Amino acid sequence: MNARRGTVRRAAALLAFGMLGGLLTGCGIRATEVPTDFGPAPSRVSCSLAEPEVSTQAVRGLPVRVFLLCGSSLVAVDRTVRVPDGAADSRRVPVAQGLLDELSRQPTAAEQEAGYTTRVRRGTTVSGPRSGDPEDTLRLSTAPGSLASAQLAQIVCTFSDSAAAEGDGSVILGGPDDGRPRRYECTDEVRTRPDQEEPPSSETTGN
Repeated sequence: MNARRGTVRRAAALLAFGMLGGLLTGCGIRATEVPTDFGPAPSRVSCSLAEPEVSTQAVRGLPVRVFLLCGSSLVAVDRTVRVPDGAADSRRVPVAQGLLDELSRQPTAAEQEAGYTTRVRRGTTVSGPRSGDPEDTLRLSTAPGSLASAQLAQIVCTFSDSAAAEGDGSVILGGPDDGRPRRYECTDEVRTRPDQEEPPSSETTGN
């Protein structure tokens, strides 16, 4: 009698287990005997700075914005550069050099934590126009055409948002050689995809 009752109980248990498996499968959930671990969710950089750092706030000078890389885009970051007093034309080269110095230095600890990087090389310099160049020309120590897309994008977009640019926001850049300088623009596409979209440029004419 006891053996018969045991057999009935085992049969009922197997039937209940089978019904549970069927219900789970019907709901789109596959029963499994092995626990699954997909790992933590992928991390994302914030590209957001809560407050300017004290060291940045303490520096007196010209407030500027430089474009750093964060994720796959260019993002503007507030900085300060020291430039001599004087007319806008006489300050164009010092402002451009100050911007290059900011672009080429290592991002601050807070900026690095937020995901910011730069690809502009340290020691990059800029000078004014040569004879025959348009008067707003800025000549880099490295030919613009030899720079990687993201490097050139950082420089062009930073210059175009500053006193180093012309009134329409375009920037005339040349290199250390005698090649004719070209006019560059910072577009939405360049800011969004600096590694893929090189700043558009056009030929310059006249002085």
